[in-house]
Amino acid sequence: MPDTYKRSIGRALSALRAAKAELAADIRAYPTPIAGCDAQFNYLLAERQRISAAIGVLGEEVFIPTPRTPSANAGVESR
Repeated sequence: MPDTYKRSIGRALSALRAAKAELAADIRAYPTPIAGCDAQFNYLLAERQRISAAIGVLGEEVFIPTPRTPSANAGVESR
């Protein structure tokens, strides 16, 4: 039986959370002192931000405007 899209999104979220945990461990284990211009450390921080953003996007509700609800706060028109 083929996977539904929700299962696929769930697997993607699990993989992203695992990647975030591995990245957090790498950041914790990074040798100190850390200079502000350390390109490798800054790369790890940037990757952590990318992963967090991806997790956020996959978890948020998406509003699709239609003629009946042209904006997120419009409510549903009844006829």
